[in-house]
Amino acid sequence: MKFEQYFRLPFAVNRQTLLLFSLLCGSSASLAVELPEVVVTAQLRQSDELSVPSSISVVSEQVIAARAAQHFEDVINTIPNVNFSSGSNRARYFQIRGIGERSQFVSPLNASVGFLIDGVDFSGVGSIATMLDVDQVEVLRGPQGTIYGANALAGLVNVKTKDAHDDFEAGINLTAGEYGHETLSAVVNGALTDKINARVAVERHESDGYYKNDFLGSDDNNARDELTIRSKFSVDVTETWGINLMLSHVDIDNGYDAFTLDNSRSTLSDEPGHDRQESDSLALESMWRLNKFDLELTLGLARSDIEYGYDEDWTFVGIHPFGYSSTDNYLRDRNTESLEVRMISNDQSKLFSGSTDWLVGIYALSSSEDLTRIYTFAASDFSSQYAFDTLAVFFQLDTHFSEKLALSTGLRFEQRDSSYDNTDAVDFTPSEDLWGGRIALKYFLSDQTMSYVSVARGYKAGGVNADGTLPADLRLFDEEYLIEYEVGLKTRLLDNRLHLRAAMFLDDRHDQQVKSSVTRVRPDGSTEFIDFLGNAAQGTNKGVEVEVDWFALDNLKLSANVGLLDATFDEFVNEFGENLSGRDQAHAPAYTYHVSGEYSFNRLSLQLSVDGKDEFYFSDRHAVQSDSYTLLNANITYAADAWSLSLWGRNLTNEDVQVRAFGSFGNDPRKGYVTEPYFQYGEPSIVGLTFGYEF
Repeated sequence: MKFEQYFRLPFAVNRQTLLLFSLLCGSSASLAVELPEVVVTAQLRQSDELSVPSSISVVSEQVIAARAAQHFEDVINTIPNVNFSSGSNRARYFQIRGIGERSQFVSPLNASVGFLIDGVDFSGVGSIATMLDVDQVEVLRGPQGTIYGANALAGLVNVKTKDAHDDFEAGINLTAGEYGHETLSAVVNGALTDKINARVAVERHESDGYYKNDFLGSDDNNARDELTIRSKFSVDVTETWGINLMLSHVDIDNGYDAFTLDNSRSTLSDEPGHDRQESDSLALESMWRLNKFDLELTLGLARSDIEYGYDEDWTFVGIHPFGYSSTDNYLRDRNTESLEVRMISNDQSKLFSGSTDWLVGIYALSSSEDLTRIYTFAASDFSSQYAFDTLAVFFQLDTHFSEKLALSTGLRFEQRDSSYDNTDAVDFTPSEDLWGGRIALKYFLSDQTMSYVSVARGYKAGGVNADGTLPADLRLFDEEYLIEYEVGLKTRLLDNRLHLRAAMFLDDRHDQQVKSSVTRVRPDGSTEFIDFLGNAAQGTNKGVEVEVDWFALDNLKLSANVGLLDATFDEFVNEFGENLSGRDQAHAPAYTYHVSGEYSFNRLSLQLSVDGKDEFYFSDRHAVQSDSYTLLNANITYAADAWSLSLWGRNLTNEDVQVRAFGSFGNDPRKGYVTEPYFQYGEPSIVGLTFGYEF
C-alpha cells in the first residue's frame, strides 16, 4: 500500500478545506437545522440508511443540481472508492473498491458492478445514466450476493428517479455553457384522478464534446446529443394494493473522436467514430399489504440498440507512406427481462415470538445480446449470439435479540444457463450453480449510533472467450467469487446535525477473471503464447471509507469523505508472461476524497467542492498510470419565488483528467509504430448558466 500517499493526502485536503472555511464561514447563526433521514431503496426492505449494516453512499438531488450534472459520470467523484473507465464518449464501466470491468469489444460481458435505473438492469451499459429528474443515486459498496446476485460482485449502483404524487408541479430548466453545452428540460406532475398520479420529464442535451478535429476542420466530432424521456404513474387500486409504472426512452447519439497520436485534444481522424445507444424500458411495481405478510412484485423490461465504432488508425489517408486506414464498428441488440416476487413479514407474521422479520423471494432474469462486428481487415462481418437465463431464490432473516443487538442473515441460490455461438464456430452452452449471501451483526450503542460487523460472499458468473482460434479447453472460464469482511460505524450527533459513517473492509478474491496467457508446444516442437480471459489470479482488496455531513450553522453545510484502497494481486501472470504478483490492480486508486461546503444567505447560496483521486494503473496488460488530480467545482445560485439562476463551473483549474489509456501498442507510422502511451481526457474546465422556472 502507498502509505506515503496517504500521509500526503491530509495536507491536500487541508489546503482546500481552509479555502472553503475562509470563504464560507463568518456567521454565528443558531444551530437549528437537522440533516434529513436517508431512505435506501436498493435493499430487500426499504430502510433508513442508519440501520443498514453496509457501506452505502447516497447522492442527493441537491448534489446533482450543484454539479449541474447531466450524467452519472459528473457525480462519481463525490463517492469514495468508486472509479470509472471511458474508452467511449461517456463513462460506461464502473469500478467499486477496485473491482469492475473497463471495456468490451467482441466477447460477452458479465458485469461486476450492478447498475439499475428504476429497477431495470443496465449493468455494463452505463452510457444512458442521465440524471434527468433523479431523486437520488444509491451506491452499495461490497458484494450484494443476497440482494442482486451475479452482477453485483463489487457492489450495486441504483438510480432512482422521482415518484409521481398528487400535488401539481411543473417546471423548466435551460442551461447554456462552454463547448456548445446546451440543455433544455421540463417536468410536469399531478393527479389524473383521485387514485392515479402521473409524472413526465423530458430533456435534450447537446455539447461539442471538448475535442476539435484539425484534419476535418470541425469541433463536434466528439459531440453529445442526448434525449431522455421518463414517465411514472402511481395507482392506488385499493387501500391495500398499489401499483407504480415507469416508462423510459433514452436516445444517446454521441460522436467518438477522442484519441490522438500526440495526446492532445486535437484529432486527425478522417472517419470519426460514434457511441450510440437507444434504450426503451418499462418497470412495474405492485405492492399488496395482506393480513399475514406483504407481497411485492417487480417487472423490468429493456430493449437497447447499441452502436460503438471508431477510426482505428486515428489519422487520415496519406499521413505517412507506412500508414494504414481502418475502422471498427460494433452493433449490439440487447434485451433484458426480469421478474421478482417477494413475500415480506409484517407485525402479524414475525417469527420466534415476534423477534424476527423474514423475507423470501424468487427472481428470474433473461438476457440476450446479438453482436455484429464490421471491421476493415476482417474477411467478413463477425456475428455472435449470447443469451443467459437466471433463476434465483433468496431469503433474509433479521433477528432482534434485544433493543441493542440484532443479527441479519441472507442467502441466495442462483442457477444460470447460458448459450453462445459465433461465426468462428465457437458454440457453448455452459450451466452454473452459484450462491452468495451475508451475515451481519448489528449493535446499537444508542438510538442514533449503530456499529456492525459482517461477512459476505459475492460471485460473478463465468463466461466464454470469443476467439475461435483458441483451444477448446481455454474457451470457457469459471465463476469468480470473493469473501468480504467488513466492520463499520454509523452515527448521528449534535441533535442530528452531524452524520458520520465509517467502514473498514477486506476482500479475499478467488479465481479472478483476468487476461492471462498459457504456453503451448506446437506439433513442430516450437512454443507459442496464447492469451485468453481466464481464472488466473488471486487478489486482496482492503481499505477504509469515511463520510461526514455536518450542518455547522443553520446556513452552512459541510460534507467530506475519503476512500482509502489497497488492491493488489496475490498471484497473477499476465498474457505477456509478466509476473504482476504484488502489483496494484487496475483502476484501483489508493485514495479518493471529496470536500464540499454550501453557504446560504437570503436568496443566495454558494457551493464549493474539491474532488481528489490518486494515480492508478489503467490495465493489467501494461504499466501506464494516470496522473493524480484535484478538481475544483463551484455553484452560485439565486432563488426567487418562482425562478432561479445558477452560475456553475466544473474542473475550474482545468486539470487534464485521464479517463482511458492504451500502452501496449504503437499507432504512429511517423515513429515506426513504436509502443508509447495514449490517453483519452475527460471534461476540461467548463462554466455554464442554468435558469429554472416553476409554474
